This record gives sequence, structure tokens and C-alpha cells, in this order.
Amino acid sequence: MIKTIVNAWKVAEIRKKILFTAFIILVFRIGSVIPVPFLNIVDEISVGKGNTILTYLSLMTGSAFTYGTIFAMSITPYINASIIMQLLAVAIPALERLQKEGEEGRKKIASITRFVTVVLGLLQSLAYFFYLRANNYLMTDVNGAAFTGFDAVFQALVIILVLTAGTAVIMWLGEQITISGIGNGISIILFAGIVSRFPTLIKQLFQYLDTGRVVYRVLVPVVCVIFLLMIAYIVFMDNSERRLPITYAKRVVGRKQMGGQSTHMPIKVNMSGVLPVIFASSILSLPGTVQMFLSADKYEGTFWEKFFNAFQGDSWWYALMYFLLIIFFAYFYSTIQYNPIEMANNLRKNNGAIPGIRPGRPTSDYILRVLSRLTLIGALMLSVIALFPIIYSLVCDLAIPPLTEGGEDGGMTISLGGTSLIIMCGVALETVRQLESQMMMRHYKGFLD
Repeated sequence: MIKTIVNAWKVAEIRKKILFTAFIILVFRIGSVIPVPFLNIVDEISVGKGNTILTYLSLMTGSAFTYGTIFAMSITPYINASIIMQLLAVAIPALERLQKEGEEGRKKIASITRFVTVVLGLLQSLAYFFYLRANNYLMTDVNGAAFTGFDAVFQALVIILVLTAGTAVIMWLGEQITISGIGNGISIILFAGIVSRFPTLIKQLFQYLDTGRVVYRVLVPVVCVIFLLMIAYIVFMDNSERRLPITYAKRVVGRKQMGGQSTHMPIKVNMSGVLPVIFASSILSLPGTVQMFLSADKYEGTFWEKFFNAFQGDSWWYALMYFLLIIFFAYFYSTIQYNPIEMANNLRKNNGAIPGIRPGRPTSDYILRVLSRLTLIGALMLSVIALFPIIYSLVCDLAIPPLTEGGEDGGMTISLGGTSLIIMCGVALETVRQLESQMMMRHYKGFLD
């Protein structure tokens, strides 16, 4: 990876793209620390304890959400819009036809995705404003009272419109990286937001060392080693694939003989990427989000207390539900993304076949069996990364006795979850592939040379 970046830097055209991408990232990080007008945030916005939608947004936005900045919504509305468009393309025939129309169809879908992003950004900004107002994070008048009348309406409009505009600007910045930078702009913006949390993680590890406990002096180096091993594991998982052998029959076109070659059809083991983890964590965070808006006196000592406790990140029930949902969404996503019947028909149209498998229905059934097995293997490999921080924290809570009587120092939690690691490694690998492909194009000697 380092060698690829060094070689890319030597190419003048690619070096300009890298510098342009770095400039866009700098603009994004500057916007992530500029506060929204009319907010009174002294330290950080409380996102509650445990697993909630707010903690998820804080993770995806690089803590910009907890500081109430103009980029507090970050790129999450665009990601949600893209996922919604993918799902609707399966259910709505008109969108499915647009996907098959080539470049023009993709441009129309991209335009629709932008509008959906702005709408989602507006709704998300509206919900964020009501949360800020309910928790007294808005500026008040000289007497300490909340604004009323026209002043309150103006304050609400400014906050909501600034947050929505921030979403649109981030979407535009990501597209500029795709057009004029090294490509894959939206993912790079997301990558930059997650990496910005690294100083906080390092500070957290030093705080554990400062406690003077021997167990932490052992665990901190162990966590660093495990972190590197998890990165290597994710790289292995991302590059793993099953290659189906394909042979093409010979045919005569005019005076030329075509076909007669053997190749393969690569199918990734982790074909759904990080989406099953995102879907599963989003659903499991809903009960915790609802709990934030309820008074503890209303459900304490009842069934609902046990229900909400089961959805906390430090619960074994949560880990089990997380595991099952990851497998479910892995199969769900692979079902809507891969159509074995269409893959078999494409092979037949091109006079291709899988050795030992008859064309038509037997080929589609064989591809379906392969996809089903690969989906299960990919989901299990994905679950290892997603569940490790949770299981690690649970084991530490049981094995490490609390330092204080209240049990405030009863374990060593990992603030950087498996979702962040998978996104970081996936974006880094994809960026390196982009640089390699661009260098290959620069060094290719065509017929004009």
C-alpha cells in the first residue's frame, strides 16, 4: 500500500488529484468544527448511554454531531438515500429499467439520490433541532429565557437550514473528489470522519495507563496488537473470493473463430460489505433511542426495564441478536443484489457454461447454492469483527474487579467498533485499487505510441 502511494505521488497528474483530495478533506474537517448559529454547547451534546441512534451518528460524523457543527449531519443522509434507492430499484420496475439504461440511467438515478439526500437531511436536521431544544442547547435571551414569537421561528429556521445546507455541501464535496480527485469521494469523506476519532481513542488508552493498574498495563498493548490483527483479518476477508470456472464454446463469426477460452467468475465472500452491520446496529439502537425520551420512573421495576436492558451494548442478549441480524441482512442484501437466473441467462447468451453443469435451470441452481454458502461464510466472518468489541468489553467487565466501590472502573471498553474498522479498511483498499488502476492507465502503451 505504501509503495503504491509513493509511486502514485511520482506521477504529476495523480499527485494533483491527491492534493485536491487532501484539500477537500481539510475543508470537511474545518466545517466539522464550525458551530451552528444560535447553539449554546459548552462541552459536548449528550448522546445518552449505551447503544442509540445518536451514538451511531456521532461515530459516523467523527464527533461533529456531538458538537453541533455545520457538518453535524455529515454524509449519513447520502448513505441512507443510496441504500433506499438500491432497495427501491428492486421493488419499482421504472428504477430497475433506469439501472439498465447505462450511463444516462445512472445519471438520472444519481440526480434522484441527490434530491432524496436533501429531503433526508432536512428531516434529520428537524429531528436534531427538536432534540437540542428539548435538552436546552439553544441560545436564550439576556434574561435566560427561551426565544418566543418571531425570534424563536427565526432561530429554528437558521439552525435547520444551516444543518441541511451542510449536508448538501458535504455531498457536493464528495462528488468533487470523485470527479477531480482520486475517486470514491463519499467513502473518503466517511473515512476522514471516522479517522478523526483516533486521537480520542489514543487519549482513552493513555487514561487507562494513568490509573496505574497492572491489568491495564497489560491490556493496552494487547489491545494494540489485536487492533493490528483485526485489520489484517479484514483485509483477508475483503480480498477473499470464490472463482467459478467458465468455459466459452467455439463459434465461427465470418471467417474468424471466436470463443473456446476458459476464464472464471469471481464472487466475493463478503459480497454485502458492511451493510449488514449497519442495518443490524441501526435496528438494535431503536429501543435505546426510545429509552432516552422516557423517564426511568415510568418503567423501573417492570417488564420494560428488562426489555431495554436487553438492548444495551453490554448485554449478552444484545450480542446474540446482533449476530442473528447480521446473518439475516447478509442473506437479504445478497438476494436483492444477485439474481442467479439472470447470471445463468447471461452465460447462455454468451455461449458460456460452468464445466459439469448444464445450461439453464441447473446453472442457476448451482449459482444459488454457491451464493448461499458464500453468504453464510461472509456473514460469519463479518460477525467476528462486529461482535469482538462487545464480547471483549463483556469479558473485561466480568474479569476485572472495579477500582471504586461504585464500579465506575470495572472494565476496559473499546470505543472504536467493528463497523468503523471495516469501513476504514474497505475504503483504504478501494483507494489503493483506484490509484493502481490510474497508474496502469498512465503507463499503458497504446497504438498511438
